[in-house]
Amino acid sequence: MRNRLKVVLDTNILLVSISSKSKYHWIFSNLLNAKYELYVTNEVLLEYEEIISSKYSEEVAKNVIRTLLHLENVVLMTPFFKWDLIMDDKDDNKFVDCYIISNSDVLVSNDRHFDCLKKIDFPRVNVIKIDEFERILF
Repeated sequence: MRNRLKVVLDTNILLVSISSKSKYHWIFSNLLNAKYELYVTNEVLLEYEEIISSKYSEEVAKNVIRTLLHLENVVLMTPFFKWDLIMDDKDDNKFVDCYIISNSDVLVSNDRHFDCLKKIDFPRVNVIKIDEFERILF
């Protein structure tokens, strides 16, 4: 039996998947149902909380983070090295670092800042968009 897909989600991907009314709710729903493993760092969680608070509310953000931390298929990683591969938006590097240290299969993002990673041979970062993530997951 194949192990679950190892995934890092960019904040905007998680954000659009939280609401049950979103067409992307399948991402959050499948996370809750342990269909894939989500890898995060403290930095990633802090950004999730900040952005979810600004778009929804502080209470929703705390509930989402609390839920993530209680799921067996969410793995908290601690980076000991920063690769600093994205120059245009250095804040996005936290997701790349998480991807590398977790040896994830995919980093899901629709953010164009991640496009520069296609030109980097090492370390190889497999960045995919939401539509491709859906195809891979199902």
